[in-house]
This record gives sequence, structure tokens and C-alpha cells, in this order.
Amino acid sequence: MSISIDFAGTLWKTLILVTLPHLTCHALCPASCLCGLDGGVQCHGNTIADVPELLPVNASQLLLDRTNITVINKQSLANKKLLLRFGLTSSPLHTIYPGAFQVAPQLKSVKLSSNNLSTLPARVFSPLNTLEQLHVDSNQLETIAPDMFKGLRELFDLDLSSNRLSSLASGLFEGLTNLTNLNLCKNSIKKFPPTIFHNLTNLRVLAICYNELEVLEAGIFDDLVNLVELKIHRNKITSLPLHVFWALRNLKTLTLSSNRLEAIPEKSFYNMPKLNKLNLFNNPLLSLPKQLMGHMPDITEFYLSATNLTTAPGNLFANMSGLRKLKFNFNKQLRELPSDLFCCNPKLQTLSLISNDLRSLHPQLFSRLGKLMELLIDNNELQSLPDNIFQGAVNLAVVKMGGNPWNCVCSIISKWMKQNRHVVVDRANVICHSPAYRLNQTVDSLPDEEIDFCDGRIFRPTHHPGREPMTPLHTIQTSRPTTTPLTSYTFFTTCLS
Repeated sequence: MSISIDFAGTLWKTLILVTLPHLTCHALCPASCLCGLDGGVQCHGNTIADVPELLPVNASQLLLDRTNITVINKQSLANKKLLLRFGLTSSPLHTIYPGAFQVAPQLKSVKLSSNNLSTLPARVFSPLNTLEQLHVDSNQLETIAPDMFKGLRELFDLDLSSNRLSSLASGLFEGLTNLTNLNLCKNSIKKFPPTIFHNLTNLRVLAICYNELEVLEAGIFDDLVNLVELKIHRNKITSLPLHVFWALRNLKTLTLSSNRLEAIPEKSFYNMPKLNKLNLFNNPLLSLPKQLMGHMPDITEFYLSATNLTTAPGNLFANMSGLRKLKFNFNKQLRELPSDLFCCNPKLQTLSLISNDLRSLHPQLFSRLGKLMELLIDNNELQSLPDNIFQGAVNLAVVKMGGNPWNCVCSIISKWMKQNRHVVVDRANVICHSPAYRLNQTVDSLPDEEIDFCDGRIFRPTHHPGREPMTPLHTIQTSRPTTTPLTSYTFFTTCLS
């Protein structure tokens, strides 16, 4: 009997120990909040007008979203000794009292995104000497005190994006030696002090996009020796200082798109051996220097679109041996490409030349692109293609060639398309523009028995007894040996009598 009583008592004690934290947690969970056993508290709704005073005893994270809170005062975070992460977002918060964070110096993360903050008290975050993450993005900040972040030695993630900042003090980030991510995008900054990023030797991601930048100071990135990603797109930059990126030997991604660059200095992209993505699209570039790209064996993506280029240096991509994706499209004045432009890109898989002004393509242009799988040449001014242009591109799986004014007097394109229908994915848009009697007819619908020749005469097949078949002069081979093979087709270049 005593054994069963002892067992029952032990069972009750175990049950109480298991359920007590759960009961305690939910007994103190504020209204409009969800409280988890892991210490997370999430509160949502415009009925919340103040930071909840009472939280579960194990609360380590408090996220208040879309509330009606307007003020963080000196007692808002009091008596929350275990709280490590605090967030107040998407609320009408407009005031933070001086000393508001003195009662919670243990905080590791503070997120105040998408509020109505227009000013911050001087050094309001300084008591948080173990703070690692600070987000004050999407507010209405116009200025930040030069010593705002003083003492935040452990800070590694700082987001000030989507505010109204027009300038920053040169020493604003002084002492932030552990900073790895800095986001200043979507402000109104016109110019950075030349030393503003100095000593940020651990910075890995710097985003200064969507500002009003017109110039970059020489040497501005010289201390960012561990930078991996640099975003400078959507500014008004008209020129680049010599060698401005040379210190960035660990950089992997560089976006300079949507600026106002008409020229780029020689050797601008030297000393960047780890770069794997480069974006220059939507700049009014008029020309490029012959020596622009240094050794870039790791680069896989390059975007050079929407420029004013009329041609390109023959060695432009020569140092990009690892290139897999190239978008050289929407350049409305680009009329010609050097025959050796893709000489050294054996790994290229996707090549987009869409919506340029190309009038012709050299027979050897694609001859070394053995791994090319997708080729887009639609919406140019091409009237014909050389017989053997795809001879080296043995793995082509997708070709788009519509939107060109094809001349169907020569049926080279028609015959090739018919025997490689699975490759040309936009056949319905590959239309004859000449001769007149074929206007608006799809190229692959031309009759098999009709071969039109470039001198305008029409050949009608006629049997000539005793005459041996003509020996082909040129053969185009575009095949995928591991799948359905592209058919070889022999193109005749002279007329039968």
C-alpha cells in the first residue's frame, strides 16, 4: 500500500514540475500576445498602447508589431532582466526618451523598424555595450549625432536604410570594429566623407544603394579588406576614382547598376580574384577600355545591359574563365561583336544578346562555347546567320531568334529550324521580312521543296539524268549527343543550272 502511495506522490510531483513552467508562462502572458516555452513573446494589434509591464519569467525575446505605442520611456523596459532581444516595429513610435535603454543593458538585439522616429537622443544606445544588432530602418531620421554609436564595440549588424539622411559625420562608425553588415540604402546621401568607412576591417556587406551619390571619394574603400558584397546601384555616380576597388581582394559581388557612368577608368576591376558576380547594367556607357577586367577565375555572372555601347573590346571577357551566365542585352546601339569576344569562356551556359542592334554575327563567334545551353538573340536586326555559326555549340538546348527581320531568300534558317524544332522555342515569332511574297510568314513554315538563293532566283528541284549530287560546301552541326540530337544540315551556296 505504501508503495502505491509513494508512486502516486512521485507522479504528482513530476506532473507539477513539467506543467508549472507552462502554467506560469501563460499566466503572465499579456493580452494580444503569444508566449512560447522558449522565452519568445510576440504581441500584435493596435490595442497595445504601451510596452507590456509583466512578462513570463523566462521571457528573453519581446517583439511588438503593428501596435499603437508612440513612446519608449525610461521605465518601458524595466524589470526585464532576462530580455535579450527587443523589437518594436510598424508602429507610430515617434519618441525615445534619453536613458530609455539604461534599464536593459543586457540587450543583444534592438529592432525599431518601420516607425515614425525623426530624431534619436544623443548616445541613446550607448548603455547597450553588448549590443550586437541594431535596426532603425524605415523611419524618418534626417540626422544622426556623430557619437550615436560610441561604445557599441560588439555591434555586427547595423541597418539605417530607408530614412531621410542626407549626410553622415566622418566619425559616425568609429570604434565599430566588429561591424560586419552595414545598410545605408534608400536615403538621400549625396556624398560620403572619405574616411567614413576606415577601420571597419571586419565589414563583409556594405549597402549604399538607392541614394543620391554623385561621386565616390578616392580611397573610401581602402580599409574594407574583408568586404564580400558591395551594393552601389541606383545612385547618380558619373565617374569612378582610379583603382577605387583595388583593396577589395575578397569581394564576391559588386553592383554598380543604374548609375550615370559614361566611362570606366582603365584597370578598374583588377585585383579582384574572388569576384563571382558583377553588375554594370543601366549605365550610359559609351565605350570600355581595352584593359578593364583583371584575373577573375571565379566569376559566374556578368550583367552589361542597357548601355550606349556600339561594340566591345575583343578581350572584355577574356579573364572570366569561369563565366556561366552573361547578359549583354538591351544595348540599343550595339551593332557588332568582335569574332573572339567569347574566346575564353568555356563554361558559359547562358548567353543573352536580346534587344541589341546586331546586324550580323561572325561565323566563329560561338565556336568555343561547347557548354552553351541557352542562346537568346531575339529582337535584333539580324537578316541571316552564317552557315556554321553553331558548329561549336554542341549542347544548345534553347535558342530564341524571333523579332529579327529575317531574309528568307536564303532558306538556311528555315531548314535548320525545321530539323531542330525542339531547340528554337519561339518559332512562331521567327518571321520572314523579305522577300515580299514571304512577308510575315513563319520561317519554319517555308516549303521543304523550295530553296531560295541569295541572288533572288528561285530553285525548283528538277531531275537531271546522269548528274551526280552536288558535294556540300559547308556543314553546320548542332547536336546534343546525350539527348535528342540536333540534325546536321548541309547548306548549299551555289545554284544548280
